[in-house]
Amino acid sequence: MTINLQPDVNCSLCPRLVEYRENNKQLYPIGWNAPVPPWGDQHAEFLIVGLAPGVKGANLTGRPFTGDYAGILLYNTLIKYNFATGAYNADPNDGLTLKNCRIINAVRCVPPENKPTSLEEKTCRPFLLKEIQNMPKLKIILTLGVIAHKNILACFGRPVTSIPFKHGQFFQNNEKITIVNSYHVSRYNTSTGKLTTVMFEDVVFSIQKYLKST
Repeated sequence: MTINLQPDVNCSLCPRLVEYRENNKQLYPIGWNAPVPPWGDQHAEFLIVGLAPGVKGANLTGRPFTGDYAGILLYNTLIKYNFATGAYNADPNDGLTLKNCRIINAVRCVPPENKPTSLEEKTCRPFLLKEIQNMPKLKIILTLGVIAHKNILACFGRPVTSIPFKHGQFFQNNEKITIVNSYHVSRYNTSTGKLTTVMFEDVVFSIQKYLKST
């Protein structure tokens, strides 16, 4: 089977996600309500992988991490370390621009309670793999949370037990790509102190230094 780079706007591969998407179209008729495409240059060296669109975030705006709380820490940090320019205003028309950076979610459609099933992750994974394969200058992948981490490992044929998730961890995946872990920039993680601004900034600063040295 040939896998397109992006899922169809009316992708029907995951019945539960289709049903949820259709329900959200009724609740939020002017929202995006479709698989959320990646954002940023395909020739970037730096790829950020999240979990899935937020129901009141990317599912409505059509841009990853845009419209809900998670985008605040993510984009302000990218701006601080020169991976983005402009200002983040939770709106895809805010003028924010990514620099040498691309952002994607492991699962493209919004899942109920922000929890995709393992089968939904596996079904969407070929699009993630295709994305990686179509980034010719890719050097570093930042996984936000355990689900992103395990899906990236699976893309490279690695069992999830081979490299346990650990915040701040850098590991050399192959001769071209390094993988980095961070806790997800979710409101829950930041409000509970599991992930602080300093913790996340330290990870992105380390990525900036790494890319400057390679």
